Amino acid sequence: MSRLARLSNVIFVLFRHYGRRLLAAMFTLAVLMMLTLAGGKIYQHIDRHPDRGAMALSDSAFGDHYTTPMYLDQGWGRADSLWFYNTTQGSNLLPYAMFLALEDADSQEPFVRTENIDRWRYLPQVATIFNPDALPVGFVKDSYRGKDYVGLTCAACHTGQINYRGQALRIDGGPALANMALFMEELERALRENLQSPEKQKRYLDKVVKTGAYESSQQALEQLELWYKIRRQYNIVNHSSVDYGYGRLDAFGRIYNRVLQYVIDSQQLHSHLRTARYANGERMFSAAQVDKMMDGIDQSVVTRDQFMLLIERLMSDAEGMPKLGLKHLLRLRDQVFNEPNAPVSYPFLWDTAHSDYVQWNGIAKNAGAGPLGRNVGEVTGVFASLDWSAEQPWYAPLNIAARVSGQDSKKEIIKFRSSVDLINLQRLENALKNLKSPSWPGADTVLANGQPGPLPAINKKLADKGQALFAEYCQSCHQLIDRNDWDRKVVASMSSLASIGTDPAMAENSVNYVGSSGNFKQTYQKTAVGTVIMPEQAPVAMILSAATAGLVATPDSDKWWIRRQLDWLYLMAASFFDNDIESSVQSGNYQPSTTAEPFRNLLAYKARPLNGIWATAPYLHNGSVPTLYDLLLPVKREGDPENGEYRPDEFMLGSREFDAAKVGFVYSGYQGQKFSTAGRGNLNSGHEYAAGRTPQLNGEVLPALNREQRWALVEYMKTL
Repeated sequence: MSRLARLSNVIFVLFRHYGRRLLAAMFTLAVLMMLTLAGGKIYQHIDRHPDRGAMALSDSAFGDHYTTPMYLDQGWGRADSLWFYNTTQGSNLLPYAMFLALEDADSQEPFVRTENIDRWRYLPQVATIFNPDALPVGFVKDSYRGKDYVGLTCAACHTGQINYRGQALRIDGGPALANMALFMEELERALRENLQSPEKQKRYLDKVVKTGAYESSQQALEQLELWYKIRRQYNIVNHSSVDYGYGRLDAFGRIYNRVLQYVIDSQQLHSHLRTARYANGERMFSAAQVDKMMDGIDQSVVTRDQFMLLIERLMSDAEGMPKLGLKHLLRLRDQVFNEPNAPVSYPFLWDTAHSDYVQWNGIAKNAGAGPLGRNVGEVTGVFASLDWSAEQPWYAPLNIAARVSGQDSKKEIIKFRSSVDLINLQRLENALKNLKSPSWPGADTVLANGQPGPLPAINKKLADKGQALFAEYCQSCHQLIDRNDWDRKVVASMSSLASIGTDPAMAENSVNYVGSSGNFKQTYQKTAVGTVIMPEQAPVAMILSAATAGLVATPDSDKWWIRRQLDWLYLMAASFFDNDIESSVQSGNYQPSTTAEPFRNLLAYKARPLNGIWATAPYLHNGSVPTLYDLLLPVKREGDPENGEYRPDEFMLGSREFDAAKVGFVYSGYQGQKFSTAGRGNLNSGHEYAAGRTPQLNGEVLPALNREQRWALVEYMKTL
């Protein structure tokens, strides 16, 4: 009898004796899974606060006070918005009780209070069912391994607001004006002051111990010191010479650094320490000092706590150890990490689920499990707990996480345990399918509440003139779509850096930044030009792709074993059967990748449809142009006449007050953050199609628009 026949007989006998039980078990699991999904759908619609938790502010930062914000028709109801704001994705910024009990660094007021939230330009909320502690939009409680944390959701960075003459309009999926770098700096300072000031420490401990989160004051104090060090380390690693300011963040740079921190192995870290040098060329550390610093560091995956231990040793007064100041720490940082010095505006989210490629440089493909991988990378960057460790499975090729991350040929692999909530990420992505861009709420329109829109009515005659100009100057890159068409496909039109001429920092960093590949060294990795073998010093884009693949393929370890397997199977099925975006070649004018440069196609920026563009200021990918009208102007160059109209080289940023004529935030007349367009990362050059300086896709340079034509084009873009 053949082996196949014997195997068939075995299967037949097993099924005859256990088939009914197996079928019953499978049926029971299927019913449980359906009930779980149905329960999740019901839960999503519990919170129906009439104002979606929004609140009025009578004394707002920068003087832009406002009444309770209004909502426009974007396809979401009250429950949809509140679920989006308050659904965790597995972000663990700080222990929850610690965050609420923390005192402000400069007063006895709570750190997380309305005045601070507004000054950081996050959006304050009142208490609702999903948000009983009245956290800002996008700040939520997350539970991981039996402990509660405060974390961020995508709503924190992708919920916008504009104010017009005292009336606020909340924009779901719009770019936030948040200053995350300022928030993180002040959080570190508040942690330090609560730790080091005896009076603050006593008040803090009195409050936090009463919550029951800690068994004793000593334990609470130890945790405060630990998290102060964690947040200080994060700020050191992500210190940037470019001031992000309001509405900008180098999210990719920070994601890259978090991944490198967990991927690098001890041998590679040891090598970086041995080769670190001061500016004068001298070595930072002797061989003995390196050995002392590396004492206790695992021989495989370097975890957060171990890397923090290294930083603490470098900042200590221990005998025989150099105490490095911030300048030298940053020089060492550059040995292991990359400076996140390419801030970009938070992109708007409508049409994301209908797009073929996303992110400013089209780095993320939206086909298959692409959205899940993209969102896993995002939550990795915003404080997911990464409890990675090394393991030696009995047969690595059977380990799905090892296989998809390229480690199936390794004896030792990374176990990708983390706080990332894959199910919620999938649900959040699905919710975006129903999100539409906001329509201009002019005085001639009627809103859902029966009131007229607060903004001036569109001049239809002028807009008609602008429509013809849009077709001639803009439409070859910026596709026109119907925001209500469920089946719409949004095609990204890519333009190379050379052709569009805008600030190159983000695109160049995404391609040129490299790091130590750790256990991914000499693994096979897929790129746009085929499979390559990852070197020891590899593009971080390649390392990130491998790491996120491993995270996606790892079921949630915080759930019951059967439940996490069923959830993971559901995720994989949903990613491929619930996603109608198929893999396709990028569209546009860009340099294709080659075997020598497998990521060269990313040296480009994406043009997308402009529906809702009026609500997404400031403009260009790095937020270097304050209004749509200014975007149609040229950059002033040497030899240009002094009396011409040019894009502003400096402007104020921070106010949400809306300029309904130029379309953007008011950028003068108040004390905000001064934005200077000088220097890489902040350049406002390029995309000068309307100024007659940037060639169209066909190479033709169209005549510069005059003032009347510019106003007409702006008026038409209000209608999109």
